[in-house]
Amino acid sequence: SEYDLKACIIEKKNDVATGASCANSGIVHAGFDAKPNTLKAKMNLRGNALMEQVCKDLSVPYKRNGSLVLAFSDEEMQTLQELYERGIANEVDGMSILNREQLLSIEPNIGDEAVGALRAETAGIVCPYSLTIAAAEVAVMNGVELKRNCEVTAIDFTDGIFTLHTTLGDVRSSFVINAAGCFADDVSRMIGDESLHIVARRGEYYILDKSVGNLVTHTIFQCPSKMGKGILVAPTTHGNLLIGPSAIDIDDKDDVSTTSEGLNEVSSMALKSVPGATTRFAITSFSGNRAHDIKNDFTIEPSKVNDHFIHVAGIESPGLTGSPAVAELVAEILGS
Repeated sequence: SEYDLKACIIEKKNDVATGASCANSGIVHAGFDAKPNTLKAKMNLRGNALMEQVCKDLSVPYKRNGSLVLAFSDEEMQTLQELYERGIANEVDGMSILNREQLLSIEPNIGDEAVGALRAETAGIVCPYSLTIAAAEVAVMNGVELKRNCEVTAIDFTDGIFTLHTTLGDVRSSFVINAAGCFADDVSRMIGDESLHIVARRGEYYILDKSVGNLVTHTIFQCPSKMGKGILVAPTTHGNLLIGPSAIDIDDKDDVSTTSEGLNEVSSMALKSVPGATTRFAITSFSGNRAHDIKNDFTIEPSKVNDHFIHVAGIESPGLTGSPAVAELVAEILGS
């Protein structure tokens, strides 16, 4: 919206930040987890560097509280070393590996089984829905049109112009940015592009009362798996404690229900990290679906079918962290 152009945001739901942008952990990741030389790694590092100023400009709550990845065995201590080396390859600053004594000196409420941790001082927390809403507000104030309750049902391309058929009528544009989350592959197929394969991966959470919000000051992770970064215990910018998410691939991309199985997993794993993070302090539970690309990286590039159609797809973790950097890259693609 800072450029001399006409732009329109087409939002399927009744407002922004009602999908994946709302139902996530609000973590600004340091950048040690992503594989080196991937878009995830590049966007994470640049986004982390930009996020504090972006939040300041938008008056959005942000705190650089640092993170800890816990190890519960000698084998997991080796995993921490691998994450540390990956972080060095990704040019992440402020990392160190702590033994149990060092860990307890900064987080005394950690569970008895933890034998050490990887500390990343550049990690932070942000309010994800405040960030999304503030960005949309600035865009609208700068002249961008926001169409809500507006679902794209088909796309035509004739004489260099896209016609997006929506539930609120047709929208015509020279360029389309496909940032449709879990539905990015469905939108892509509307122009005959079959290259994207997005899986909805549901994560369930509890929010705990502010009375236990100071149990930990860092964001507490467990060692990651192929399904994600595992169950975390994290302070929020509003003073609560967040625990979750679970991770299960689902067929219905709109299904954001919670399950007893998922929430029980969240509870038991969180207690392993922080025994005081018990769900008797829970004030609510919720779930959200993240857009997992089967190739396990972001896709930010023009479509091979039509180079005026820009994919911004598979933006799962660390998508929130990388969002300012993703914006820079998309603007660069559009300007080239």
